[in-house]
Amino acid sequence: MTETQIPASAATEITEVPDVIRSIRETVIRPAPRWPHLDVRELWHYRELGFRLAWRDVAVRYKQTSIGILWAILQPLATMVVFTLVFGKFANFPSKGVQYQIFVFSALLPWTYFASSLSMASSSLVSNKPLVTKVYFPRVLLPLAGAVVSLVDFLIASVILVGMMVWFMVWPSPAVVLAPLFLLMALLTALGVGLFLSAVNVRYRDVPYAVPFLVQIWMYVSGVVYAISALPERWQWVLALNPMTAVISGFQWGVISTPAPELGKTLVSVASMAAMFVVGLWFFRASEPRFADTI
Repeated sequence: MTETQIPASAATEITEVPDVIRSIRETVIRPAPRWPHLDVRELWHYRELGFRLAWRDVAVRYKQTSIGILWAILQPLATMVVFTLVFGKFANFPSKGVQYQIFVFSALLPWTYFASSLSMASSSLVSNKPLVTKVYFPRVLLPLAGAVVSLVDFLIASVILVGMMVWFMVWPSPAVVLAPLFLLMALLTALGVGLFLSAVNVRYRDVPYAVPFLVQIWMYVSGVVYAISALPERWQWVLALNPMTAVISGFQWGVISTPAPELGKTLVSVASMAAMFVVGLWFFRASEPRFADTI
């Protein structure tokens, strides 16, 4: 009997097989924890999918529209004109010592971003039903992508605010460096409420009808058309439970140099925002195992 000779090249290939096996990523799919937990490492691993989901929504947002991204400018601009005539000229609402036009437009920018983010996040699961039922990925990516997409509209509409600031000779204060933090606060508020509503929307299709009504009522208690500081003190503390009052006041403070928001009321709004986010994430995680079967 003769021994079988193994070529040296084949022996080299055999010794390299364990290294190849060790380089393969092993993914273990476990039930989502029902306590408010964000797996940051998993989200980072699926970051490219999140970017693609967000870019897809941006690309189709104004697809086949005649004026395209100009809608991002026309919507807050037309709203500003109506509010200026009704609330600024006829009702003479307070505007923190600046022209009413720039006051209301600077409030509409973060508000419109919040309202649009909330709407997209709340409908994100149902509008992506094929992905939810057939492909594994962190479901939190869908509401998160929906909340981020509206930043594009915000940046486009900000060009009009800059033009208005030059026209009315209104300049930013040093607190403008804090404006992104207040915008982040609006994002987290929209994401927290959006997580809750998106999970509810999987089971009950009433959410698309309820969100516009909720947004409309919410706007009038957020200081968009009037200055919260002009209200009685006790009502200011009550409205501080609404995180968007701090977002709008803080954004205006940095961008158009209105008086700084009070620290105590701002902390109440931050605590309220954190509570909304934690409750929304908890309800989303608790409902997540039933998404594919219910949707």
